[in-house]
Amino acid sequence: MAFLNSLKFAQRGSPSIQKLTRAYATPPAGKAPITLFGIEGRYATALYGAAATKKLLDTVESELKQVKSIVEKEPKFLHFLEDPSLSPASKKAGVHSILSTQGKISEITKSFFDVLADNGRLGKTHKIIDAYLTLMTAHRGEVSVNIISAKKLDLEKLNQLEKTLNKTKLASSQKLIIKNKVDPSILGGLIIEFGTEKTIDLSAASKIAKFNKLLTDNI
Repeated sequence: MAFLNSLKFAQRGSPSIQKLTRAYATPPAGKAPITLFGIEGRYATALYGAAATKKLLDTVESELKQVKSIVEKEPKFLHFLEDPSLSPASKKAGVHSILSTQGKISEITKSFFDVLADNGRLGKTHKIIDAYLTLMTAHRGEVSVNIISAKKLDLEKLNQLEKTLNKTKLASSQKLIIKNKVDPSILGGLIIEFGTEKTIDLSAASKIAKFNKLLTDNI
């Protein structure tokens, strides 16, 4: 299958990915709305181009969300995907078995997971899916905004932040999809991520790191 063979170039670095993207993103509809970097970004962009060409962007998104849900709920499945001792054939069979429980799955999605198995990238499934979802968010003219806090924000504080964010210039041209994520390692304060483009770090951990650097540089 042309799609299957072409996508294997994803493991060889940027030049091959550029060729793959051109092959599947020549029509306007196939061009990714934003540029993503890293292995997960390259694979997600390749899949986006293929899905757009087949007019299956939403279908693939829905199917990937199903897989993501399984990965999040079943730690054993994640360990299976990450296990380097298993052969690609074994992993393909396992993934096919899981996909078969989700009803009818498109050939693009099935072929994509075959490619990940062949290239030894199934361990990055979660990150690749997240990257594809980021592309779909941009495709719909939305921006994902992650408000990261050391502990879950109460509803009142979250609503206040949402109101403030929705008054920004960014919100005047795009719809903000705001989520609160918890990361105890930031110690306190907030980190606000605007898609993949901008991050505002107001965390206590960041302030401590800057203070430590100031001390070591000057004393």
